[in-house]
Amino acid sequence: MEGAQGKASVLSGRNGLAAGLALAAVTAGAVAMEWYAVAAVPFAAVFVLWALYHVESLLLAVVAITPLSVTLKESDFNIGLSLPGEVLLAGLTFFALIRFLHQGRLPWPTLKQPLTWVILAQLAWMAVTVLFSEMPLVSFKAVLSRVWFLVPMYFMLGTAFERPWARNLVFPLYAFSLAVAALWTLYVHSQYAFSKETSTWVMYPFYKEHTVYGMALAFIYRWSIWAAWRPQSLVWRFIHVALWALLTVALVFSYTRAAWLSLVAAGAVYLVFAWRISAKQIFVLAIVGLGTLWATQDQWMRIFTKNDTVSSDNFSEHIQSASNISTDASNLERLNRWASAVRMWQERPHVGWGLGTYQFQYAPFQHSSQLTIISTNAGDLGNAHSEYIGPLAELGWPGLLWVLVLITVLYATGARAYHRMSPGRDRTLVLLAMLGLTTYWVHGILNNFLDMDKGAVLVWMSVAMIAWAARSHETEQR
Repeated sequence: MEGAQGKASVLSGRNGLAAGLALAAVTAGAVAMEWYAVAAVPFAAVFVLWALYHVESLLLAVVAITPLSVTLKESDFNIGLSLPGEVLLAGLTFFALIRFLHQGRLPWPTLKQPLTWVILAQLAWMAVTVLFSEMPLVSFKAVLSRVWFLVPMYFMLGTAFERPWARNLVFPLYAFSLAVAALWTLYVHSQYAFSKETSTWVMYPFYKEHTVYGMALAFIYRWSIWAAWRPQSLVWRFIHVALWALLTVALVFSYTRAAWLSLVAAGAVYLVFAWRISAKQIFVLAIVGLGTLWATQDQWMRIFTKNDTVSSDNFSEHIQSASNISTDASNLERLNRWASAVRMWQERPHVGWGLGTYQFQYAPFQHSSQLTIISTNAGDLGNAHSEYIGPLAELGWPGLLWVLVLITVLYATGARAYHRMSPGRDRTLVLLAMLGLTTYWVHGILNNFLDMDKGAVLVWMSVAMIAWAARSHETEQR
């Protein structure tokens, strides 16, 4: 206790006042002289001290900052950089490295988990493919960004989850910050009569476009339902119901069909847990379902090709357009991107073209018969739009395999931990993490966001929650 008090006293009293005045003076002087790089130094110093004295709360602050981080673009690589979120994530990764070099300690309980082995194996394969990448510098940067997402949000936050207050705060911190971004988006959108055409960009600069915004809303939506209707004081019920209502309106006016469909999938997973459907029963249902789809594929294709309903302001038509693969430009462009990705994989089936390179390499693989009015050869309109087909093109068949293994181990770990935990808040948080991840992986059929902090923070903090639950249960069993 004496050591803790000694640390606390370093910046208390006159020392703290002097440090604060010095930081303010340096910042004011730098801004006055337009030395903006120097002006950032005091803020960096604050975060360094924060990390030294209470890194757990800094990790949660990063979670809260993420929905409100502003997206920038770097001209050479055309890769989005989110400030200050990604800078803080990179800084926390560097801090973790320095702490390891100083203390020589690793989070061994986390490292011993099968879920961690899969994550590290996937990361290792990404690193190996840098050697064979068509654009090694781009792939190296993409692997580096995956590291600075994983270290703070999986390894460091997973350790912080050993404290109940950290587990209880992580979802509401993201949700309330997301609500601020939603209010801004709805305000801007209202000036354009909530039209579908403007829904793709009104969330900028907090979110690049409506699909990643819709993904975040869908991910956190199940938590908002639970928060609104769980036992609590009247004041907090009012606050949480208002939050849920706001997120509902925001989700509707995001016009993100994949997000809406992902909520249906999350509802199905909820029923699996609520009705205690076994893995064997799920397997049988999956086989029957896939067999039925295969047997009736001709009928489904006729339905899809005859559907000429395009996306519009009419919500009924917008939902119907999800199956239009004959005239809807958005759907046709996805098919074009997927077909291009498959052709890229066929040319380099084992190691792919390199992580992060798809958008720069796919243009020659497009067929003229599949081009749409929104097709481009410039590499400036996104990637393969799939969390499954994209890795196939960029990392070869092992890239897709590791994604499928990760999802399998993740749900097996989460289901095992959930069923063995005692009823209570922690058990509910694990279920909510799994439902959020379900919305992500279903949404991932049509889009991919793990290369953005907006998606990576949500995914890896939820995976960390599941890993903590499994680890905690194993410790209790011993």
